[in-house]
Amino acid sequence: MTHKLAFIGFGVVGQGLAEILHNKRQSLMEQESFEAKVVAISDFKKGSLYHPDGLDLETVLDAVRKTGSLESYPKTEGLVTGWNSLETIRQSNADTVVEVSYTDVKTGQPAIDHCRAAFQSGKNVVMTNKGPVALAYQELSSLANKHNVSWGFEGTVMSGTPALRMPKLALAGNDITEIRGILNGTTNFMLMRMDEGESYESALKEAQKLGYAEADPTSDVEGLDARYKIVILTQHVMGMPLSVEDVECTGISKMTPELIEQARTEGKRWKLVATAKKENGVVSAKVAAEKVPLDDPLASVSGALNAITYETDLLGPVTLSGAGAGKTETGFSLLIDLLTIAKAREAVRS
Repeated sequence: MTHKLAFIGFGVVGQGLAEILHNKRQSLMEQESFEAKVVAISDFKKGSLYHPDGLDLETVLDAVRKTGSLESYPKTEGLVTGWNSLETIRQSNADTVVEVSYTDVKTGQPAIDHCRAAFQSGKNVVMTNKGPVALAYQELSSLANKHNVSWGFEGTVMSGTPALRMPKLALAGNDITEIRGILNGTTNFMLMRMDEGESYESALKEAQKLGYAEADPTSDVEGLDARYKIVILTQHVMGMPLSVEDVECTGISKMTPELIEQARTEGKRWKLVATAKKENGVVSAKVAAEKVPLDDPLASVSGALNAITYETDLLGPVTLSGAGAGKTETGFSLLIDLLTIAKAREAVRS
């Protein structure tokens, strides 16, 4: 059965998913019995399109690449333009909303309101925005359950690397007592370059040049990005309530060559590590630069890669490493959420 999608936001990540759906359409049908039809796109800057029978993805992508807008999409019978995000969510015939809008991580808006509207309209949501999941996990989970719809957010932590799905599925039955992770590729790249002899300022400039760091790198270098991710992991994987404000947070902006050398003489390596630990039914969490022993799996994670170690009672430590960002990688995170929803829907029908 065709899965109808409405995109809210159509920036880099949204286009990444659209390209995957277009390029892998045949193989997804043959291997996964999954067929997606994009019926709507609403983007604050690029405009909006809705057609109940579906949009031509190749034409959509071509229009955006050439003009940066959806305005040049051919006007056909039945096409609706001009809807804002909430109109698109409520009035389109989509089964699932792909929520990839530009969202303020500090408030989670407008993505939180988008999720509320979708759930109340009986629509599933897949998303990559961290803010709504970290700030409103309990509310939105309850609302999705109330309306019997699904909510996927694999891409909020480590992009398409299954940091959320793997422990819930492959480690089911374990008590996960601690989570330690390198959850920000920018700072990991910078610390690697500093370990190779560069200054903090030089490493930051290189990270910005390569597109790892924003013009304002505060969220990365002060540990704020990693803090939101450890909150999501704690709530979803450990099942423990935790607010962003509860997480002690320091970054790497005060890292010096002297500190780097000190770690080296001790046989260690600096990493920005996000940690959540559960003891006696209480969880504590922090983000901080740590001197990690060289035999620790996290010590060997290089470049902009991410990694995470789950401490389990049945298997001991289990470490997962992979990409933490990227257009295609994050697009894949949305795809795996969509496939999971589609398979669950088919299982109910059968």
